[in-house]
Amino acid sequence: MPVLVMKFGGTSVATLDRIKRAAKRVGVEVSKGYDVIVIVSAMSGETNKLVGFVEETSPLFDAREYDAVVSSGENVTAGLMALTLQEMDIPARSWQGWQVPVKTTSAHSAARIEDIPPDNITRKFGEGMKVAVVAGFQGISPEGRITTLGRGGSDTTAVAFAAAFKAERCDIYTDVDGVYTTDPRICDKARKLDRIAFEEMLELASLGAKVLQTRSVELAMRYKVKLRVLSSFEEQSDDAGTLVCDEEDIMESNVVAGVAYSRDEAKMTLVSVADRPGIAAAIFTPLSEAGVNVDMIVQNISEEGRTDMTFSCPTNQVQRAEKAMVDAKERGDINFHDIVADTAVAKVSVVGIGMRSHTGVAAKMFQVLSKEGINIKVITTSEIKISVLIDRKYMELAVQALHDAFELEKAA
Repeated sequence: MPVLVMKFGGTSVATLDRIKRAAKRVGVEVSKGYDVIVIVSAMSGETNKLVGFVEETSPLFDAREYDAVVSSGENVTAGLMALTLQEMDIPARSWQGWQVPVKTTSAHSAARIEDIPPDNITRKFGEGMKVAVVAGFQGISPEGRITTLGRGGSDTTAVAFAAAFKAERCDIYTDVDGVYTTDPRICDKARKLDRIAFEEMLELASLGAKVLQTRSVELAMRYKVKLRVLSSFEEQSDDAGTLVCDEEDIMESNVVAGVAYSRDEAKMTLVSVADRPGIAAAIFTPLSEAGVNVDMIVQNISEEGRTDMTFSCPTNQVQRAEKAMVDAKERGDINFHDIVADTAVAKVSVVGIGMRSHTGVAAKMFQVLSKEGINIKVITTSEIKISVLIDRKYMELAVQALHDAFELEKAA
């Protein structure tokens, strides 16, 4: 039988009624002749509650026990979904990560999937099971301990299962009905995309779009897994949602596919750093070791052997970054006069595979922002994206103006 993977996020399984609704969707696919692997998240709010319990019990917690606690939310949902399907006379079984097994690294709370042997589930399909309900977000380490994959990890679980079982498709059910040209809450002209290329989705996910976890898109692109993003709360047709697929599967597309934003950005500048070979490594190695997620980097022109180094990072990592730099200075690894943090900035980006073959996108973007009186603090580019840091108070204006300028409300 062909295999289909269906993933239901926390809002899609938040109550028993919603689990029943999700189970009915699974039943429709079973009736079409699929063997179905259902990946479930914890019921909405449960993971946050469990994390709170851990932090209240042990502020400096053991990461192994943290994983043991927070992974339990998915176990509950998987059991309830299996029971609901059984009540519908659909042969179903729940599976925890260790039972599959989902083999991961030992990096607790941020593990990566290394292997999913299909034998156990395939054997049960052969014995008449029609649906395997798998607890997402979790796996087992080489030491035999429960691990978790980080927030949003159920998306990654779903794509990894689709790759391991060579599934026909991986459907991600969430609280939105697809991928939009930008956030509909900010721009009422935002349009749902029928299709989007893996590379575009990867950039949008990494730039702040919350529809899919970045790691899940990376896996889908590597293993050519067709992803479909759908709403759990709307009636579905065969062409519902947004298909994330190869660039070759898209007949025509706009030069710019979407506008992404990240509100919680900070701009940090090391003032008057000694300009010498290896200075970038001396700055960014301790930042990496401190777990600071550096994004945009700009080095100013050197003057009299000194330069300014500017980078962006999430606002909640500013203190960690400042400590890493002060410690490096005290060790004598780097020398700078001051460190300045601007925590009132936002990142706005335009993304599109069409930018590879079209010129003038950057010029148009900068003209639009200039016309709106928005000053650009930092610019970075890649083959298919242009990102700028601007004052946070202008973020929504920038998103709306760029969406209008590139006419993203119109299909190609």
